[in-house]
Amino acid sequence: MPTVHFTDAEGVVRDIEGNAGDSVMETAVRNGVPGIVAECGGSLSCATCHVFVRDDCLDQLPEMEEMEDEMLYGTAVDREDNSRLSCQLRLAEDTELFVTTPETQV
Repeated sequence: MPTVHFTDAEGVVRDIEGNAGDSVMETAVRNGVPGIVAECGGSLSCATCHVFVRDDCLDQLPEMEEMEDEMLYGTAVDREDNSRLSCQLRLAEDTELFVTTPETQV
């Protein structure tokens, strides 16, 4: 079963088991994870599901597509090299992902 370890800006960790095929954002919202606002519901139009992916987990993910990159560039206040939109990250059966929510989404 896929697992996502959500760390908030204050260092609190929530370990959530997800469902293969669901997005990291859907998993967060369904489990009440703070810091994942998801205003647009995953339609790639708001960047309120921005997360920082731990560097050693980046190779588990598909390359960022142009639309996601543009949304992060234009909307995310504190974008980093490991920034992703959690609505664009699908869980696979063997996924174990570590993400941190930005302080601006608290």
